[in-house]
Amino acid sequence: MTHNRPTLRRAAALVAAGTACLLLTACGGDGDSTTPTHGSHASASASASAPASAGRHNAADTAFAQGMIPHHRQAVEMAGLAPDRAASAQVKKLAEDIEKAQEPEIRTLSGWLASWGEDVPAEGSTDHSGHTMGGMGGMMTAEDMDALKKAKGRAFDRAFLKMMIEHHEGAVDMARAEQSGGAHAPAKKMAGRIITSQSAEIDLMKQLLDRG
Repeated sequence: MTHNRPTLRRAAALVAAGTACLLLTACGGDGDSTTPTHGSHASASASASAPASAGRHNAADTAFAQGMIPHHRQAVEMAGLAPDRAASAQVKKLAEDIEKAQEPEIRTLSGWLASWGEDVPAEGSTDHSGHTMGGMGGMMTAEDMDALKKAKGRAFDRAFLKMMIEHHEGAVDMARAEQSGGAHAPAKKMAGRIITSQSAEIDLMKQLLDRG
């Protein structure tokens, strides 16, 4: 019976080695499967919180968007008069820049209001006689707009510059109110751009007026 002992030892060793291998494989499999699971939970948590913060807005944001849309529309209307009436090439270029900057902002502001379930001011809501109300400073009356439409040449340039300075100052005030009271980060960022760009244009228009 002694001649069977080496065979039994070899068999026992093989069984032990196989068991160890199986244990190592199982441990490795657990490590591989848990890592992506934790990563998936982290990604899901991050993605779930992002839309909530990105969509946050308050009453100040709504007031900013609803006020700035008709405010911008009137500025675009005023700028649209310049090509046929202005004498100064600089006034014409300024008017062109105003249109290029404010028309896309009107679309963006309208999109925000729609996404928030708020009313978007209708195209025909530019009742000039009421534009000094609701915090929309610098708006021209119907009489102001009629006078601008009748002006030509240098008379138009001076009237346009004076009116647009007042108009821009109102927009800057509205933008500052948004920055101090708003919650929607993109709206506050737009307000910052409006303050910077329109303040620079105010300085330019004052220089053009001083030159006569």
